[in-house]
Amino acid sequence: MSLGEKSAQRQSKSEIAISKGWVQGVALVLIFGFFVMGVLAYRTYTHSMPLPEQVVSEQGDVVYTGEEITSGQNVFLTRGIQQYGSVVGHGAYLGPDYTAEYLRLSSEHINDSLEQQNVQEPAAATAEMQRTNRYDEETGILVLTAEQISAFEELKQYYGDFFGEPSTANGLIPNAITDPQDIHDLTAFYAWTAWASAAERPGLDYSYTNNWPAEPRVDNHPTADILVWSGISLVALLAGLGILFAVYGRWSSNLGWKGNDTSSLRFLQPGAVGITKAQRSTAWFFLVVALLFLIQATVGASVEHYRVEIQGFFGFDLAQIFPFNLARTWHVQLSLLWTAAAFLAAAIFLAPIIAGREPRGQHLLSYGLLGALALVVVGMFGGTAISIYGPDWADGSPLFSQQWEYLDLPRVFQVLLVVGLFLWFLIIVRAIRSRLRTESKFNMPWLFVYAALAIPAFYGVGLLATNETHLTVAEFWRFWVVHLWVEDFLELFTTVMVAYLFVMLGVVRRKIAIQIIFLDVILYSAGGVIGTMHHLYFSGTPVEHMALGAVFSALEVIPLTFLTIEAWTFLQLGARQESRTSAPFPHRWAVMFLVAVGFWNFLGAGVFGFLVNLPIVSYYQIGTSLTANHAHGSMMGVYGMMAVGLALFALRYIIPPQRWPEKLARLSFWSLNIGLAWMMFATLLPLGVLQLWASVNQGYFEARTLGYLTQPGNAALEWMRMPGDVLFLIGGILPFVYITWLGVRHGVKATVTRMEPETLFVEEHPEAREDRTGDADAPAAGSATAADTASSRYASDRRQDDGEGTTS
Repeated sequence: MSLGEKSAQRQSKSEIAISKGWVQGVALVLIFGFFVMGVLAYRTYTHSMPLPEQVVSEQGDVVYTGEEITSGQNVFLTRGIQQYGSVVGHGAYLGPDYTAEYLRLSSEHINDSLEQQNVQEPAAATAEMQRTNRYDEETGILVLTAEQISAFEELKQYYGDFFGEPSTANGLIPNAITDPQDIHDLTAFYAWTAWASAAERPGLDYSYTNNWPAEPRVDNHPTADILVWSGISLVALLAGLGILFAVYGRWSSNLGWKGNDTSSLRFLQPGAVGITKAQRSTAWFFLVVALLFLIQATVGASVEHYRVEIQGFFGFDLAQIFPFNLARTWHVQLSLLWTAAAFLAAAIFLAPIIAGREPRGQHLLSYGLLGALALVVVGMFGGTAISIYGPDWADGSPLFSQQWEYLDLPRVFQVLLVVGLFLWFLIIVRAIRSRLRTESKFNMPWLFVYAALAIPAFYGVGLLATNETHLTVAEFWRFWVVHLWVEDFLELFTTVMVAYLFVMLGVVRRKIAIQIIFLDVILYSAGGVIGTMHHLYFSGTPVEHMALGAVFSALEVIPLTFLTIEAWTFLQLGARQESRTSAPFPHRWAVMFLVAVGFWNFLGAGVFGFLVNLPIVSYYQIGTSLTANHAHGSMMGVYGMMAVGLALFALRYIIPPQRWPEKLARLSFWSLNIGLAWMMFATLLPLGVLQLWASVNQGYFEARTLGYLTQPGNAALEWMRMPGDVLFLIGGILPFVYITWLGVRHGVKATVTRMEPETLFVEEHPEAREDRTGDADAPAAGSATAADTASSRYASDRRQDDGEGTTS
């Protein structure tokens, strides 16, 4: 390119379309949030519950070592026990919380020993013994009493019997863990977490886990911090909502979704819009997405069934070949994989529309990415199964070693997934780089790039949590993925995608869409970044993690409230334009899924998330069905519905109009939403409330036992979920699978490499509209009239936004 051409390009480059105050606001929020997270990371490394180098008797004999604790943690993860029970509250919910269980059983053993020694007030002596911190920070040595060591030896036998059970009575494979060294190390890991849950921090009157779990035998009860910060977080929420309504009342005309009411539009109809080869390739992505969705939901049904019949799946002993921990591993991992794959495919589909062109060979890269995704999925299926079954030849292999919950992929496939996500990002940049050269760094194409980059970047943070990483440190980085990646940056990517869809359809102006994106970043990041710490209240972190996590996680409800206020405007956008156009709005059910996203965002993520995030509630309910209620409402309700909606948007152009199954799209929408609501309100929510009540009234240990979970009343509630599950699977997922199959089997042929950028509509003049009433297919998208009108409209909108964007 000559110097003259470069100069001309710089002169024609679009300037920022909004006030720079928005950019400054985003910068301040992100800098503040991640600065605080940096401080908390430092505190996590330096002031978490200590991992002793040696645990010894009062005579100096070694009971177990820090290396054995770490080895036990590795056994806990690789054999999938975190997908069966939990430690410090995090993990699965069929098995016990092993921190709480070890603390209870060891305290009972100590109490019995003291009674046999005729110690006066053995209960008080037991509590004092367990709460006394005998760890020496200088030497790294922890000293245990003779009674504590005796309890450790007894519990080694207990866990040896439990994990060596020759039947499937516990929902695990027969003889799940039998190696004596593995049992020793696993017991040491549990013992360490239980010690930290009772031993008081130096100079303080509460334990390393902020006195969690509630256990009267060691005088564990809610601390002043738990009560005070719960109250302050409520005040923060009320104050934040008040500010939101005040700002919205004052500047509502400048905030939120505002339709492009200045003109009548004619939506380009499916069949009249040419697609590229890379766009055509996404039909295969969506078919894979639908099949993975079907497998994930079916596996989820088997996970649920274990809670009513541990040794029977309608007469079949399923745990012999498909134990609970393997089923839950697949269920959790597939929930992340199929939704993320849908987002990747949707971005590939939108990229040519954003750029107005498709680079040569882009479809080959797309198919290559699909192959990499298939390799990761197969690796997840096989690697986690082999890891849980635990053959000797697979011990320690990065190909067959399961990791932390939500990061269960064996290491090799986790790295491969991160690499694949970065390659996907490069594919997107390659597709739209010509457009990026002509746009301000804060206009829509660049915002699309930033949101896309955040997906591999923040998933990659999970690589810092290895099986040998200190438990508290690993939890800190793991929840950067579980919370920041899922609840903040995927939320950002969702907003960018939705905003871009409406810009492409002409429903909202570009400036409004950019404002929505910046507002989303400010509102979500203000609470969501530091709010990550609400997961670490009881994981051995210092108390400031609880204080900041409680307050800022309460603020996460504010953007969800704003979205609810704007939901009606959002719903009306397409209908408002359709009422003034001669062509029907082609994306009714895609938009309906986006509306469902808003509903479940507020209910599942907002209401039910806030319920479990209050420290005083979390203290009693962590690891119960209320957590599962929140997880299903936010994950399936938000990202699942979004994934299906994006798929329907793209498939509407890929599937020929005469083959588009409108009734099946409607059936899928209502079945998925009614089935999810049934699942939550008929089973998960009432089960969670009852389990919370049992935890407060009877004890956390009691509320997490199999005996409590399988009580007749709980079993009846579990069975009540079946009609919703059947509707969800048969009425919701199967029609979606069929729609994606139509995209592969009958998809239109790719015919274009260039198109009008960001334009899936043409502007209508009133008289032209009258002439074309009832003629939905004329003029064709490729006609001179349509192209010229769209080009004129695009240029006019660009000039208008550029002009307005230069004012502050």
